[in-house]
Amino acid sequence: MNPTDLRADMPALDDTTYLNTGASGPSPTRVVDAIESCVERHEYESPAEEGMYPCAFDVFDETRAVVADHLGADESAVALTQSTTDGINRVAAALDWEAGDTVVRTDLEHSAGILPWKHLRRRGVEVEVIDSEDGRIDRDAMADAVRDAKLVCLSSLTWSHGTRLPVEAVVEMAHDAGALVLVDAVQSPGQMPVDVREWGADFVAAAGHKWLLGPFGAGFVHVAPGAETHLDPAHVGYRSVEDPNAEEYAFHPGAHRLEVGTVSPAPYAGLAEAIRTVEDVGYDAIQSRVEALTDRLKAGIADAETARLLSPREYESGLVTFAVEDPDPEAFVEELAEDGIRIRSLPFPENAVRASVHVFNTEADVDELVARL
Repeated sequence: MNPTDLRADMPALDDTTYLNTGASGPSPTRVVDAIESCVERHEYESPAEEGMYPCAFDVFDETRAVVADHLGADESAVALTQSTTDGINRVAAALDWEAGDTVVRTDLEHSAGILPWKHLRRRGVEVEVIDSEDGRIDRDAMADAVRDAKLVCLSSLTWSHGTRLPVEAVVEMAHDAGALVLVDAVQSPGQMPVDVREWGADFVAAAGHKWLLGPFGAGFVHVAPGAETHLDPAHVGYRSVEDPNAEEYAFHPGAHRLEVGTVSPAPYAGLAEAIRTVEDVGYDAIQSRVEALTDRLKAGIADAETARLLSPREYESGLVTFAVEDPDPEAFVEELAEDGIRIRSLPFPENAVRASVHVFNTEADVDELVARL
């Protein structure tokens, strides 16, 4: 599948210039078809055949395998969740916290990487925030902070600037200090390859509804081999344990202990098909096209009198953040939406709005936004 074929398979693009994949990506019809087929199979056919639970479990197993292969991981190291926030919270709730423990995070995190640690403050957990500049963190400050940390939380790709954070370097310094690392990776899969083995992080949480172009409701967590020993899940159900009918239950030996009970298999069927779609297009094609289009957009922003680029001028991702002169960025975004151009405003930096450029976008999409600047 090439980018033109993908675009033609995305009905949402018939009515809008969509530059907001960093928030959520519209799905191609093949993904929605997979979801609908799963619902029909589960609700119409499986009751009279293998049964509704075995049918759902088959979907879960298949999706874990697809996710694992996409991340360069083993299937036993992948747990299915509902979202990135859900996955981060499951890890946060499963760790053994004591008063005085410290979580280190950057000031670039999404709320998914902020609120769980605020919640733990009531249990005496302390939070140290590493300041950034232009979407970059001070590695020396991070190295100092992790010395007394229990956990480090950072994004692989910042939602505010589209910058890549040095995950491997942070993991190395954190592990040297005896700290665990949780990565919010939701902005990475779908626009760039992710090999969790290279990162070496203990936990990696993400979801399919952004750059992977999957449906809402399907996320995943990778738990590095051995890291599951740190997890005593706060919730337990028949999907968490080896034998739910045993007198003394035992959690699954891998990441599956983070799963709990009955959920619809349909979003996971959609996630698996979305990953296959991205793989059909290929990351070489995705990255080269996104780089060319973001370069075109950044050049247009540089020439505009009413905008100032905040993301790096050189390519790092499909997220392009810029400041606008409009004193109300939200009103600016709403005005564009009324004319069929979808971007979003950001809570920081000041007066910032963000466009997301994916492989299905075109030069005409970029030029339409630039013309409004």
